[in-house]
Amino acid sequence: MTEAILLDILRQALWVALVISLPVLSVALIAGLAIGLVQALTSIQEMTLTFVPKLAAILVVFWASMSFSGQTLVRFWQDAIIPMVIGN
Repeated sequence: MTEAILLDILRQALWVALVISLPVLSVALIAGLAIGLVQALTSIQEMTLTFVPKLAAILVVFWASMSFSGQTLVRFWQDAIIPMVIGN
């Protein structure tokens, strides 16, 4: 295995990690901004008001995107990692 192949696999792994985490992170960002806006407009500064809805939104999106994440990881392993292990 050459250095170029290793760097290409690492690049693909980082891209897969970004694609898998993007739905959860984007929902966390949107939920945080929306809750922050509501807090600023109503002057309610309760800590659980930011934590609980954001956690619920993250869990819902994580559950909804598990199939996509699993398929993406399996495809990455089948296309990049397993051929390197068996020597193709």
